[in-house]
Amino acid sequence: MNVEMILKTKGRNVVTMTPGATLATAAKELQQRGIGAVVVLDDQGGVSGILSERDIVHTLAKAGPDSLSHPVSEVMTRRLHTCKLTDTINDLMALMTAQRIRHLPVVEQGRLVGIVSIGDVVKYRLEEIEYEAGALREYVATAG
Repeated sequence: MNVEMILKTKGRNVVTMTPGATLATAAKELQQRGIGAVVVLDDQGGVSGILSERDIVHTLAKAGPDSLSHPVSEVMTRRLHTCKLTDTINDLMALMTAQRIRHLPVVEQGRLVGIVSIGDVVKYRLEEIEYEAGALREYVATAG
C-alpha cells in the first residue's frame, strides 16, 4: 500500500493557511475541523511550513495567551518533512518514527496534493494486517 492508495480512499483535501494568519485563527480551524495540523502555503501556493496543535500548545506555554495574535509564520515548522504518492506505508512509518512527527504533506512536482497523518497510516496498516490474517485463516481452514 502506498500514499496514493491512502489518498484515493481518504481524499486529497488539505486545510491550509497563509503565513500571516494568526495562531487564534489556526487554533479555531484545527478545533472546528477536528484535525491536528494545517499546511502553510506561500503566495505562489508552495508549501512553506506546517503548524500543529503541539506547536500552538508549546507557544502558549512559553509566551502566554497574547501569543494567539502572532502570525503562524512565527511558530510553524519550516524544516518540513514531506512524502510522495509512491511512498509506501513502511516508508511513512519509518520517517514518522525517526522524526517524531504525526503529519506529512504529500508533495508532487513542488505542489501540495494531500496530507497523511499517523492515524491514516495506522488505519491502513491495520486493514492490511486484518486482510492478511483472514487470508491465513482461510488457507489453514481449507488446507486441512
